[in-house]
Amino acid sequence: MIQRTTVPGLFPPPTYSHASVVEAGTKLAFLAGSVPLDAEGKLVGEGDPVRQAEQVIANLTEQLRSVGSELRHVLSTDVYVVSGETAALSAVWDVVEASGLSAGPHSSTLLGVSCLGYPGQLVEITATAVVPEEIRP
Repeated sequence: MIQRTTVPGLFPPPTYSHASVVEAGTKLAFLAGSVPLDAEGKLVGEGDPVRQAEQVIANLTEQLRSVGSELRHVLSTDVYVVSGETAALSAVWDVVEASGLSAGPHSSTLLGVSCLGYPGQLVEITATAVVPEEIRP
């Protein structure tokens, strides 16, 4: 069971929770950073953080599916965007919101960074999710 909390004494976040708590005994998945590469390892959306974010979400969905989970079971994410511009971070966050990740809502940190691991990479998302018994492979 996931308990998502928005703390009354803090500024209310727009589409995520301040904390997520899972009871002991729940199976969790700690996912490596999802990146904007296709199945052949080619960068998708060169120069386009929104297109890269879409590919990252598609890859994250596949990561979750492979362990028996779904976007709605994500507890927390770290969203990395190569940019110092708030508008670029907001555009990527719009993709995160539209994906269903914020339906929980989950706990998240959105970060502007100077670079990521692959040449041309502008977006990466790490995630922790519950693997519910009813949909495990």
